[in-house]
Amino acid sequence: MILSYGHRKAPSLPSLGSHFQIPDLFLAPKLPARRARTALAARPLTQMEIGGLDSDGREFRNADEMWREEVGDGDHQKKSQWYSKGINYWEGVEATVDGVLGGYGHVNEADIKASEEFLNTILAERFPDAGRGRHLVALDCGSGIGRVTKNLLIRYFNEVDLLEPVSHFLESARVNLAPENLMVSELHKAANFYCVPLQEFTPDAERYDVIWVQWCIGHLADDDFISFFKRAKVGLKPGGLFVLKENIAKTGFVLDKEDKSITRSDSYFKELFNQCGLCIYKMKDQKGFPDELFAVKMYALTTEMPRQGNKPRPKRTTNRPAIIR
Repeated sequence: MILSYGHRKAPSLPSLGSHFQIPDLFLAPKLPARRARTALAARPLTQMEIGGLDSDGREFRNADEMWREEVGDGDHQKKSQWYSKGINYWEGVEATVDGVLGGYGHVNEADIKASEEFLNTILAERFPDAGRGRHLVALDCGSGIGRVTKNLLIRYFNEVDLLEPVSHFLESARVNLAPENLMVSELHKAANFYCVPLQEFTPDAERYDVIWVQWCIGHLADDDFISFFKRAKVGLKPGGLFVLKENIAKTGFVLDKEDKSITRSDSYFKELFNQCGLCIYKMKDQKGFPDELFAVKMYALTTEMPRQGNKPRPKRTTNRPAIIR
C-alpha cells in the first residue's frame, strides 16, 4: 500500500505483500523486431514509457496503459470513481497518527526530523534572516489530522492553511490545532481548514511562502497532477516554493489497487515537474525509515530556474597575428 492523503499510510508495505516481489527493472513495451532497434536508437524510453505493476502483481507495459484502465481516456465518470474509491478507503481509517501512517506511527519522529532539517535549509537560503521578521504563510496539502502542521509547520509559519478531503480527519485536525492544544505563541495559528480534494483546489493568489505536499500526490492522475501544480503556482508569493515529499519507486511505477494511489519513480516525477514548469531547487533523501518501506525523497520546487553563480567569462583567444609596431 502506498502512503497517501494526509500523511496517512506508511511509506509502503513490505514488497506490497508476500505474493510477489517488485523486479528491479520493468520491461518496456515490446516493439516489432525490425522497428525495435531503430526506435531505441533514436531516443531512450522515458519513465512514463517504462512498465510498472500493481499491488496484485499485474504488470503494465507503460503508464498510459495503466491510466487508461484506471481512469479511462476522457471518461469523467471513471475518473470520478477513481477519486471516490480513494476517499472511501481513508474514510475507514481512524484519525490517529498510527492510523494515518498505516500502522507505522513510529516513523513520525524520523519523518519530522528530516523535514525540519530540509525546511530550515530552504528558509535560510530563500528568505532574508531565514524568514524571521516576515509574516510567513504555508499550505499543508493532504493535511490529514494535522500531523505535519502541528509537529513542524506551525512552529515556522505564522499561518498554516490545511487542505484535506476526508472530513473526519479535518475535524480531528481542528481539535489538534486549537490554540489550547498548541505550544506556540499566539502569532502562530492554523488559519483555514479546506475540505477539498487536491484536483479541485485553487489557492488565493500570492498567499503562500511554502506549499507543502506530502504523501498525497500519489492519488492524482498525471493530468490532474500537472493541473494542480499549474493552478497552485498562482498561490505562491514572489520567491515562494513547493515542497513535495513522496515515496519513490525504483523504476516506473507501482499502483495500489486498494486505496487508488500510485508510487512514481524519481525520473517519473522529474518528467512531470518539467511538464508543470517547475524546477528542482533542492532535493534530499529521507533517512531513518525501516528497510522494508519505499524510499522517500523531498523536493523543493520553484517556478524559476535556479540561479547560477556569476562566473567570470573566459578570455576569448583568436588566431589573428598581433600587430607589430
